[in-house]
Amino acid sequence: MNAPETKQPKQRDFSGVGYDEALERARALIPFLRRHCAANDQATKLVPEVVNALHENGLLRYIQPKAWGGMELDFVAYFDVPEMLGRGDASTAWVVANLASHHRGLALWPKQAQEEIWSKSPDTLIASGIAFMQGSGRKVDGGIELSGKWGFSSGVDHSEWEQLACIVKDADGKPIDWLMCQVPRPQFEVIDDWQTLGMRGTGSRTVTCKNVFVPEHRALSMHVANPAHEFPGLKVHTNSMFKVPTSSLGGHCIAGAMTGNAQAALDITTEMVKQRSTNYTGAAMRDFQTVQLRIGTAGAKIDAVRTWIRNDCIEAHNVYRTGGKLDIETRLRYKRNCAMGMKLLTEAVDTLYEMCGAAGIYDTSAMQRIYRDQHAAAGHISFSTDAQLTPWAQVSLGAAFNSPTL
Repeated sequence: MNAPETKQPKQRDFSGVGYDEALERARALIPFLRRHCAANDQATKLVPEVVNALHENGLLRYIQPKAWGGMELDFVAYFDVPEMLGRGDASTAWVVANLASHHRGLALWPKQAQEEIWSKSPDTLIASGIAFMQGSGRKVDGGIELSGKWGFSSGVDHSEWEQLACIVKDADGKPIDWLMCQVPRPQFEVIDDWQTLGMRGTGSRTVTCKNVFVPEHRALSMHVANPAHEFPGLKVHTNSMFKVPTSSLGGHCIAGAMTGNAQAALDITTEMVKQRSTNYTGAAMRDFQTVQLRIGTAGAKIDAVRTWIRNDCIEAHNVYRTGGKLDIETRLRYKRNCAMGMKLLTEAVDTLYEMCGAAGIYDTSAMQRIYRDQHAAAGHISFSTDAQLTPWAQVSLGAAFNSPTL
């Protein structure tokens, strides 16, 4: 599994596509994605028809710099585009959220790294392994020697590069830097271990490499707690959207995918209730007050999460648009919101799925897939209430919270 499986399309320029057009392109894909979600599940990756459609309409490049032909949309699109795609298929939306986020992230690297990856084709995709603890870097002449094993690399089957995290330690074993490294195929290996409860189409497989040399221009420090830290790419790409820290709001794009997934559950259930009578009494389901309560509660939770997470994206972008910077409490609040939002979405999906009854247990049921995807996605660290709620509470209560990369 060491070669990307999707052909690179001809080079296209999407720099003239605005927010409204991008969202309409995502909306138009919903029926198409619903027709292909079962094939994605079976393949445990996005099928070529889906990947090619995403390349054709440019949605993989909605937050890529305009200088490279990307749309460079405002940061609210970070949530909005995956949210719309998630109404068709959560796995597709998740992959787009991840791969598009890496297009945005590459804007932080030195120009030399951007040219190395995008000069042949700005459609070139980058997957990732973002857990610093899973990688080890050793300083050598001209760069870093990288080794590690990283889980959950979404969309790796379609990607020619990997963005891999590592910790660099001194001779005494003390961490001195936290790096993201750009590594091309075939310098990393993909392990076919993605057999899962849900989110099967994301193909979030494990990747590994050993003693790979990463030149200095492809190894970027993420040690933002260092007062001297800076991202060299921001001297080239000056749009404030690129300054919004992924370390604080990285989960908001995949939260978009799952908000769309929950909205699909609500839409499907609502149509089902309108048309359905119970098998045993012939009573119309829509007349049951308990059904009305489930629909109303689920709809309120989904709308609340959409408003909540979108507002975080808008608020954060406005801070950087006006020359400010997020403080630690705000950064942790955004991470708190993301986790709590997923909890509410899962509650909404669960109460809707219960109304499917026995019809919902079949593999052919769209609600069964939505239910599986919701619970599989909820295991992501960004959505862990155990991990994400307590740090904000800790700071709000007056205690310190230190992180080298937040």
